[in-house]
Amino acid sequence: MGSWLFLFIVGLFLAASVSGVGSRNVTYDGRSLIIDGQHKILFSGSIHYPRSTPQMWPSLIAKAKAGGLDVIETLVFWNLHEPQPEQFDFSGQRDIVRFIKEIQAQGLYACIRIGPFIQGEWSYGGLPFWLHDIPGIVYRSDNEPFKYQMKKFVSKIVNMMKAEKLYASQGGPIILSQIENEYGMVEAAFRDKGPPYIRWAAEMAVGLQTGVPWVMCKQNNAPDPVINACNGRRCGETFPGPNSPNKPAIWTENWTSFYQVYGDEPDIRSAEDIAFHVALFIAKKGSYVNYYMYHGGTNFGRTAAAYVLTSYYDQAPLDEYGLFRQPKWGHLKELHAAIKLCLNPMLSGEYTTMALGKSQEAFVYRGNSVDCAAFLVNNDTRKTVVVTFQDSLYELPPKSISILPDCKTVAFNTAKVSTQYNTRAVETSKKLDSIVKWEEYKETIPTFEDTSLRANMLLEHMNTTKDNSDYLWYTFRFQNDFSDAEYVLNVTSSAHVLHAFVNGSFVGSTHGSFKTKTPILETKITLNKGTNYISLLSGMVGLPDSGAYLERRVAGINTVRVKGEHEIKDFTRYSWGYQVGLLGEKLQVYTDSGSNKVQWNTYGSSTHQRLTWYRTLFDAPAGKDPVTLNLESMGKGEAWINGQSIGRYWVSFLTPKGIPSQTRYNVPRSFLKRTDNLLVILEEENGYPLGISIDTISITKVCGHVSESHLPPVISWQGQNKTEHNNSKKHHGRRPKVQLQCPPGRNISRILFASYGNPTGDCENYAIGSCHSFTSLPTIEEACMGKRICTIPVWSKKFGNDPCPGIPKTLLVDAQCT
Repeated sequence: MGSWLFLFIVGLFLAASVSGVGSRNVTYDGRSLIIDGQHKILFSGSIHYPRSTPQMWPSLIAKAKAGGLDVIETLVFWNLHEPQPEQFDFSGQRDIVRFIKEIQAQGLYACIRIGPFIQGEWSYGGLPFWLHDIPGIVYRSDNEPFKYQMKKFVSKIVNMMKAEKLYASQGGPIILSQIENEYGMVEAAFRDKGPPYIRWAAEMAVGLQTGVPWVMCKQNNAPDPVINACNGRRCGETFPGPNSPNKPAIWTENWTSFYQVYGDEPDIRSAEDIAFHVALFIAKKGSYVNYYMYHGGTNFGRTAAAYVLTSYYDQAPLDEYGLFRQPKWGHLKELHAAIKLCLNPMLSGEYTTMALGKSQEAFVYRGNSVDCAAFLVNNDTRKTVVVTFQDSLYELPPKSISILPDCKTVAFNTAKVSTQYNTRAVETSKKLDSIVKWEEYKETIPTFEDTSLRANMLLEHMNTTKDNSDYLWYTFRFQNDFSDAEYVLNVTSSAHVLHAFVNGSFVGSTHGSFKTKTPILETKITLNKGTNYISLLSGMVGLPDSGAYLERRVAGINTVRVKGEHEIKDFTRYSWGYQVGLLGEKLQVYTDSGSNKVQWNTYGSSTHQRLTWYRTLFDAPAGKDPVTLNLESMGKGEAWINGQSIGRYWVSFLTPKGIPSQTRYNVPRSFLKRTDNLLVILEEENGYPLGISIDTISITKVCGHVSESHLPPVISWQGQNKTEHNNSKKHHGRRPKVQLQCPPGRNISRILFASYGNPTGDCENYAIGSCHSFTSLPTIEEACMGKRICTIPVWSKKFGNDPCPGIPKTLLVDAQCT
């Protein structure tokens, strides 16, 4: 049976089981979740609805399903849905009901992690900032004002799901919900207010009677019947286990990479490492694994937490644009298929473990006389070892697990990647380098006289802006009685960015980092004799999202001093004027209507000023490839397309390698019109808009690198899993294969490299080795040219003969997709 036909049949079965109108009973025991009386081992993936668009949801969910997932998980974002008290928004990207219904339509289960504190690298951990103004409130503690608001919002979400019949108990897809998030990391900080809060949260959630279980992650003391779950990269090694023998082992966050902050290099986690730890968790009777993230997406607008990039988990199995990240997606798909071959003995058989060596062990599940499955584990990170299991020898690469669905034949090894690798390419669609098509509007630098909010002290930034803007102007004026003297402006700050202006002229800036929280600005300035005006712009790049007592966090300017030859003036306690946000923000100059409220000038018609708005028009690129805005020539700011913010950018903040953390910014196709799209840029620094381009992203190269020691595709096991271990004739079709697949709409147009023998290197850097079949290229061209998908067995007969007997063979093929 072909792999796609098999997946189609399985999909129909799952769709029928998940989309049915009848209610389903979801319970659990010490082995797993139980759905309608059947124990389940489930693979789940995090896809957050506001980090993509409704137009992307069907494709993302379909790709997750094709990757072998059973469940889609999402956080619920309180500050997105209730930005002001009792003012709710569930439209567009916020339409969680539509998202859950799309999951259901595709035959998958759903898990909603309501929180409502979610962290998730989301601004303020998902809490709406208006909570801060409630008298006596203490977040996430045994505090009546907070518990009242939390219960109200959680009830709102639960009742929405009930009204749409989305819980499994009503025939819907939701089989699991989460209350709170990683509270065990901060519980001790709340002392005697922590334990009663967590008991209350559990009782409150269970009391809402959803008909499905609740979980708490990183909460080892989760009160019954709430299930305690693990978060991290190595839950098979670090999780102490369920806190009751009647609860299953659940992994709510298996980090597929890690979130990235400005100034940091990307965190790359290999497919092999992820697969090892998933297999280990399942081998140790784990029953539910959620990949965080399966698709990370984009932190549009101002939603990212402090210093967090706009691009979120781009290294996930589905990248920011929803493209396959190979080999991660494919290797995990193979892992899921291999584990699902073991379900009968794993869910109903006897579980035993045995040592196979100093750092090797076997986890075995035996059912009846036929059903048996084994996981052979090599924990040694350096050596390949050969172990004996049931009188047969098995070679285990370093830090790997072999899965034997019949306790005889290896179907999958976590360290052996047979899936193709792919290369993401960028094509410039339009350079926005025409000076006549750009216009600029200089932001007004306010002085003390321009402000209406006054105080005789330095106000805290977040409590003043109420999260309505990243920016807060601090202004003051003072008399200077001296001339021709040198002065130094000294400012300490707990904001993320600080820009200083004296008498309307820029004099200096500084910024912090994720690790350095209190930047200091010290710069020489020139003062007029008489009245002088100092304007300081405090900027945040997202609000904090974690830790205890979040409501007590402070930001903004802490001290201001002017040092002169004759005296030092401290203006910390002084008459200050404040302006929340920028004038351009207030007028919404990034929209069609707001753009007409100010006078735009030709680009470069006057002296450059920091804090300048730029605008231009562009046409959407042809085709369906994802679109990206290349801001490599810019500094720091925010970008809007047709009035919709695609997020903050900070290209000038370089990593230790001297490169920006992010230069390309996702522009969903749904944000675009065919022609005359309005692009507006707020540039805080010295960016050069003529260097901006509109690009498209696509997969242009696919590469396979498979040796004779690799395993055949797991799909080839179907129908053969009951054959004898050494029956070579029946296993004739189960050979290692290079499998290449171009994206839809593209075919293999050129073979860039092909070698059957012992090629050196890998898919990124390769060369012909000492053994090479001269029929490699023509054989691959005949099998693959002009096709979207091709499969080539790693087999000497395929290439006419054995080019060098006695030498282990490898096939490496790199192909171009057009």
